[in-house]
Amino acid sequence: MKFENPFLLGSGPPGTNGKVIAKSYDLGWGGMVCKTFSTDADKVINTTPRYAKLRGRASEEVIGFQNIELISDRPYADWLDDLRQLKKSYPTKILVASIMEEYRKESWQRIAREVQETGVDAFEMNLSCPHGLPERKMGMAMGENPDIVEEVVGWVKEVARIPVWAKMTPNVGNPTVPAGAAVKAGADGISMINTILSVCGIDMKTLRPMPTVEGHSVPGGYSGQAVRPIALRQVMEVARANPGLPISGMGGIETGFDAAQFFLLGASTVQVCTGAMLRGYEIISELTEELSKFMVDHKFASISEFIGKSLPYFTTHHDLVDRQRAARELKESARAKVAAGRDVETWKGDIARETTDLVTN
Repeated sequence: MKFENPFLLGSGPPGTNGKVIAKSYDLGWGGMVCKTFSTDADKVINTTPRYAKLRGRASEEVIGFQNIELISDRPYADWLDDLRQLKKSYPTKILVASIMEEYRKESWQRIAREVQETGVDAFEMNLSCPHGLPERKMGMAMGENPDIVEEVVGWVKEVARIPVWAKMTPNVGNPTVPAGAAVKAGADGISMINTILSVCGIDMKTLRPMPTVEGHSVPGGYSGQAVRPIALRQVMEVARANPGLPISGMGGIETGFDAAQFFLLGASTVQVCTGAMLRGYEIISELTEELSKFMVDHKFASISEFIGKSLPYFTTHHDLVDRQRAARELKESARAKVAAGRDVETWKGDIARETTDLVTN
């Protein structure tokens, strides 16, 4: 896949239908991952409200964002029409279809066969939505089990004629295990991270969890700039365990400098969702300008020159201790040599003075 730039709008409200996806292309986004959909939209019923925000203590800045929104509730046939029309209107723009199904081979293979006929460039298998429909073994309920990940990715790869990305959940102890299962099954790339299962907070007036729906709530997916350190760590772990693996990184990216960090840790594209929701699709101009500035400052001619460049600098705590000890010993040795040099010079000076005194006398 050839991207005009490495910035994609991530799966979610920014890609809820063909009209808004077309708007993102017109503004300059290099690619788009549409909102996740399935063949059966009748079971998808969203609530209101479904968002909650975490703000900074000293400002109103949104540092964290929680949602309990489900996948798309639009009819499957409408999605097929939208995707087909988008590829006709924007043939050079990358369009990735985010798909999700229940734990049934026939369902996954049906959606893969039918959606790829629209001309989309790739699939992103949503194996990671942290909330909603777990009783149907969808999303995170599927993606946290490496055996199921390997099986389901294998089903799609049997029929897919286009690249398949597996979107992984961060809600696991070791992210390399399910990602490794997806790669073993033939996944062409990994998308990470999806949102983090969370409780955004409690309303201190009503004492009810937020977002509050008829007085009640459920844990939801946490995103925004507060999750970026977690996303960076997980991208680093998977990239280091799978050299050369294409990774589409996401999680708290709001600037081009944020994006550069993901590239330095092994991602080859990045996705923005919450940042675009909070600041508007027009953020793309800032992202490209800031990334370009980073590249100019470091004299990089292409992104490929710095993908994974920071990975070699991660090591073990034991190695850090050894390195620090060696550095300390080196400094002490250097000081000793300098001190010894001073002693020699002092000795030479004393000899010279004594000789002078003898000659004078």
